[in-house]
Amino acid sequence: MQDSLYVALSSQIALERRLDTIADNVANASTIGFRATGVKFEDMVSGTGPKSVSFASSGKTYLSTAHGSLTETGNPFDFAIQGDAWFAIDTPAGTVMTRDGRFSMNENGELMSIEGYPVLDSGGAPIQLDPRNGPPKAGADGSLRQNDQLVGAIGVFQFDPGENFVRYGNSGIVPARTPEPVTDRSDVGVAQGFLEESNVNPVLEMTRLIQVQRAFENTAALIRQSASSTDDAIKTLGSK
Repeated sequence: MQDSLYVALSSQIALERRLDTIADNVANASTIGFRATGVKFEDMVSGTGPKSVSFASSGKTYLSTAHGSLTETGNPFDFAIQGDAWFAIDTPAGTVMTRDGRFSMNENGELMSIEGYPVLDSGGAPIQLDPRNGPPKAGADGSLRQNDQLVGAIGVFQFDPGENFVRYGNSGIVPARTPEPVTDRSDVGVAQGFLEESNVNPVLEMTRLIQVQRAFENTAALIRQSASSTDDAIKTLGSK
């Protein structure tokens, strides 16, 4: 009877973590460049043979690889990555990867993220523009030109977020390892005047929310049943 109680408790812990990720996904359904969080669970087996008991793990998070749709803005400082790659920005937490391409140029000509952090080139250095020459024109490879002169290039990087990744802000990811710049890839590019929307599907997330709520109710009923059975057994044994 105690085994069933522990199994139900492990299930509720796992469901609570899944609920947290769903809530975060729904909250960021309109966040530019946001990638949804998923959770995968594994069985944790205690004992061997017919006496073995399977418990639910607390789960490991992973980042959805689905792309969000592109929206044309016409703003020359808006950029979207096409393909499996990321922009890099320099933050107090170090280099952070993002697909949020809402950039701007400050009075010193530095290309900045919407949070005010420098956008990096492929070598990991801040991008410096000429503030007197207005918005740059970007090539599909991320190259930036002002007055038809090459002045820099937006860095495009690859990295593996891995399991239990760390977010920075809403759409940023702190890489566990140094990201690799993408070069000579026809399937990866930069689109100027576009932004990538969140890849969260609100309808799908709400469906998952209902499933989690029902599963939580079922495990709660199992816990109550297990507790009731234990009480009955104590009463029976106590009367003898």
